[in-house]
Amino acid sequence: MRTRTFSRNAKYALAATAALFAATASTSQTVPNSSAPQNDLNIPEQLTIFGQNDPNVRRATALVNGDIITGTDVGHRLALIIAANGGTVSEEEKQRLRLQVLRNLIDETLQIQEAEANEIVISPEEVNQTFNQVAQQNFRQDISAFDEYLRSKGSSAATLKRQIKGELAWNRLLRRNIQPFINVGEEEVNTIIERLKASKGTTEYRIGEIYMAATPETAEQIASNMRQILDQIRQGGSFVAYARQFSEASTAVTGGDLGWVRPAQLPQTLADAAEQMDVGQVVGPVQVPGGFSILYLIDERQILTADPRDALLSLKQLSIGFPAGTTEAQATARAAQFAEATQGIKGCGAANEVAASIGADVVDNDQVRLKDLPGPLQETLANLQIGQASPPFGSVADGVRVLILCGRDDPQSASDPSFDQIMSQLENERINKRAQTYLRDLRRDAIIEYN
Repeated sequence: MRTRTFSRNAKYALAATAALFAATASTSQTVPNSSAPQNDLNIPEQLTIFGQNDPNVRRATALVNGDIITGTDVGHRLALIIAANGGTVSEEEKQRLRLQVLRNLIDETLQIQEAEANEIVISPEEVNQTFNQVAQQNFRQDISAFDEYLRSKGSSAATLKRQIKGELAWNRLLRRNIQPFINVGEEEVNTIIERLKASKGTTEYRIGEIYMAATPETAEQIASNMRQILDQIRQGGSFVAYARQFSEASTAVTGGDLGWVRPAQLPQTLADAAEQMDVGQVVGPVQVPGGFSILYLIDERQILTADPRDALLSLKQLSIGFPAGTTEAQATARAAQFAEATQGIKGCGAANEVAASIGADVVDNDQVRLKDLPGPLQETLANLQIGQASPPFGSVADGVRVLILCGRDDPQSASDPSFDQIMSQLENERINKRAQTYLRDLRRDAIIEYN
């Protein structure tokens, strides 16, 4: 059984409620509620709301079981989200995000408190290791300059490290308190493997998800919030960054990545949406049991069928740059000369000689996976024969280049699914459901005061 020790805030709760009732009685209003749903709360048909509760005028600070969340904490976390999305967030969106950030910080505080109550310790070395990975992978920043970069954006290393600590602590708590009690039988896994084999050649999807829980009372507001997030992502915001900040699923720590799933593994509404999506598309909010989801179709493939885009290419790149001040017309003329010279190349063996004659730089790479290239280049290179060059591509700022296909190693037939991978996926799904219940209980037990 979980034992919690709270601060003196608990004994003030009823007194504060009574004071609020007395202070607002003179401004009360009666609201008819003929359409109120019937539930265990026994809400009357005619009810009185005492005073006004406008969350837009409340300062974004809170006391969570005695731990303070300051306006600075909210501001730094908000700035972190904006930085991860290129700084393109409207003032109206900032105000909406500020309230959502506060709710996330409250959940994060509850998770850290629960982990500490269960003697979960996250070392500074673990936090710093993940911090460095985020700097390089999510923000594409040099580690030595990352602290200064965050300060320049109005955030701080401390706020990112606190988020990382919360994620690591919560995941470790789930592994210790929930995972040991999750049972997935061998027969269940083998049944899924047989179904996969029977489904050979059908489509499966790699999906990213941002999930937010909602009750019938909060559904409209949650859906509205998710539409705002969707708009930001469609305008160029980072899906991964929004998933890390706002998703309430356990996959938030991986940027919302669900991995490869078949439609039958998804709730029907998500399966229907996925089957209608194109790779790279983001849709939502999609209603699912318990809340709403935003879906991002990362990729798709045929089950147990080799993907041609997994081919490894051996490429030779020839490129030219343009001096500062080059006009569009000058660049076009120079690019035309470059194109004429490179399209006549007869195999990679002649590429270096041609490059020297036109002053082009040469780069070799023997381990390029076709699917890792931009979409338009994938289609172009997939149709090239060995020794042929792609059409020129680039810009005045970045220069012009061509790719010459020197070799291609086509993928072998896809292997059968791993028993351990299937079992891990089933375990994660069940852990995720238990985690949502766990967090809901923490919210219910918490004493939270807003300033």
